[in-house]
Amino acid sequence: QVQLVESGGGLVQAGGSLRLSCAASERTLRNNAMGWFRQAPGKEREFVAAITYSTWGYYADSVKGRFTISEDSAKTTVHLQMNSLKPEDTAVYYCAAGPSISTVQKAPSSWGQGTQVTVSS
Repeated sequence: QVQLVESGGGLVQAGGSLRLSCAASERTLRNNAMGWFRQAPGKEREFVAAITYSTWGYYADSVKGRFTISEDSAKTTVHLQMNSLKPEDTAVYYCAAGPSISTVQKAPSSWGQGTQVTVSS
């Protein structure tokens, strides 16, 4: 099973930016697509964004225009650039992977351990 390791979380003021990264132990057909979810305290985990081999990114409506998902040239690391952050973006952000975008969105086959993002008002 592919291993996913997130980094880049932290504390930022509203309006600021953070960049999350997710490094995969390998990139195979099992993780054609990679993406991000988040879970705020007391809420269910929700889809944020996903990408497959540098095609167009797919985004939740709540982050469109503010977040950008991308991959490095080796296709083993996925980044989530988060701009214009709001307090409601505060959550633990999880990297996820699966064979397709729809799999990542509905039932990822691999998860990272999560990284905390806190946006202060």
